[in-house]
Amino acid sequence: MGTTLTSKGQITIPKKIRETLGLEPGSEVEFDVDGQGRIVIHKSGARTGRRVARKDRFARARGRASVKWRTDELMALLRRED
Repeated sequence: MGTTLTSKGQITIPKKIRETLGLEPGSEVEFDVDGQGRIVIHKSGARTGRRVARKDRFARARGRASVKWRTDELMALLRRED
């Protein structure tokens, strides 16, 4: 079973593999390389048997900013002419 790598480094996982692993759109996967140099794909959390709660991309990013700017201070900095 083969597939082609796109210019962006993407591949399509064949339907048989997606069905076997229970992958659906939005599923997270992990890639590993075994001792013989073969690529192994796992559904995230499948190796440990734990269930992984999916978060949307905004929930993952929420609360990560470390800059404590007030809007007026940031706008003054951005509009400053040097």
